[in-house]
Amino acid sequence: MLCPFCQHTDSRVLESRSAESGSSIRRRRECLNCQRRFTTYERIEFVPITVLKRDGMSESFDRSKLLRGMIRACEKTGVSQTTLESIIDEIEAQLQTRDRHQVSSVEIGEMVLQYLQNINEVAYVRFASVYRQFRGVRDFAEALNHFN
Repeated sequence: MLCPFCQHTDSRVLESRSAESGSSIRRRRECLNCQRRFTTYERIEFVPITVLKRDGMSESFDRSKLLRGMIRACEKTGVSQTTLESIIDEIEAQLQTRDRHQVSSVEIGEMVLQYLQNINEVAYVRFASVYRQFRGVRDFAEALNHFN
């Protein structure tokens, strides 16, 4: 680590602790050349995920957009926002582990449906009705058949 005071490359770690709710590590360091102390933060570098939309356009993965859609599907079902955020965390982690960092909106929708199917039937059907663009009662009936 480069010392911000003398630009020397060798330092020793005096203390390490979790920071930012566990998403980074704070390290207190001492330069071996000038003996001055400084703080560094270590974070995981995420590669941006690109979402390919149905219309052919692409945009950056936006967890808040996904959360809004899931909250709308889960209104008055008793599914907490904390549960939904943890689902999005898991989906985002799965997307980060892929070799390709471009994913279709269809794949993301299917991932959400897999989680909602295990949590709440009503939320599943609501999300599926928008995501799969239901046109009539038959579409709803087919979605409900996934639970039988």
